Order: sequence, then structure tokens, then C-alpha cells
Amino acid sequence: MVTKATQRKIGAVLAGGLVLGIGTAATLAAWNDSEFANGTFTAGAFNLEGSTDGTTYANHSTAGTAATLAFTLPAGLVSNMSPSSTVYAGFWVRLAAGTTSAANLTASGATADPAATSNSDHLSYAIYQLDPGATCNAASATGTPVASGATLDALTGATAIPLTAGATATDPGTAVQLCFRVTADAALEPSLVTDATWSFTATSTN
Repeated sequence: MVTKATQRKIGAVLAGGLVLGIGTAATLAAWNDSEFANGTFTAGAFNLEGSTDGTTYANHSTAGTAATLAFTLPAGLVSNMSPSSTVYAGFWVRLAAGTTSAANLTASGATADPAATSNSDHLSYAIYQLDPGATCNAASATGTPVASGATLDALTGATAIPLTAGATATDPGTAVQLCFRVTADAALEPSLVTDATWSFTATSTN
């Protein structure tokens, strides 16, 4: 026989059970959600190329693949240099099609044959940036100084040249003509052949 007291106890237990049940239901009903963010990073393209005639461009990225400048005397060939004579050569540079950033171009190095077996110490040079359409010769070899050297293996006064990227992915940037002027001193030794190499570095500005 269930007494009233017993009923109250059962009711208390059930009430307690209901309280526990409500607490458990609240825990299970908690909401949670997540957000994820993803980014894709694609590097832009960057390529500098040069030309000895302003028409045909290629990469000359190492000393072994350096472009051969076509130096000429005002009246004759570079192989006929004599004391105090000066020779000139043009070289065009531009950012290749597909390049996505403008750049600054700077002369970064000059090397030459050893002075003991060449005329590298008897030849000085200056490099200029010419105005569009100008010709690299004795008459118009003036412009913005880019670099110079009292000898062929020296490099002083390097000045950055701005280069623009092409308007579209299929357009190259605007070409800039550099004019190399090499001058022999009065002590130039006859019959010696001297090789010199100049390097340029383009650094993106974007």
C-alpha cells in the first residue's frame, strides 16, 4: 500500500528527475557554428629583356649570354681604336609582355679583362639614357647619366631608370635606349683586344 508520504517521496524524485532532464536537454540543445576563410596568392610575372637594335628583344640574364654591343667609331670600326678615340653603341631595355609590375633599372656591375693583358685600364666609359628617337653617336650621345667608370671594370654614379609595364598582358613595356660611350686615353696600347661586360638589375616597384 502506497501511503501519502511515499507518494510525496516519489513525486519528489520525479520532480528531481524532471529537473535533471531539463538540464540535460539544455546542454544538448546548445548551438555551434564555424566560419572558414581561404586566400589564394598568385605572384605576378616579371621579365626584363634587351635589344642591340631596338627591334629584336631577348633575355640576356647571365654574363655568358650577354648581348654583344655593336660599337662603332664616328668614321670606321671599333677594331681601329686609337689613343683618345671614342666609340658608341646603343642598347635598348624594356619589361617583357606579361610583366605585371613597373620597375627601376640600375647598372649593377662592370667587369673587364685583366689590365695586364688588355687595355681595360686605358678605356673609360659613360652610359646615358637617351630621349625617344635619339641616336647613339657622337652628335647626340647625351642624355640622363646612368653610370660611368674611369676604367672598364669600375662602376660609379649608378642612377635608377624607371621602366613601365605594358598596358595589357600581351604588350611589352615602353623601351628605353641606353647609349654606351667608351673613350681611349693617350696611353692606349696597340693590338690588344679588350672585352668588357656590364650588368643591369631591374627591381619591381609594385
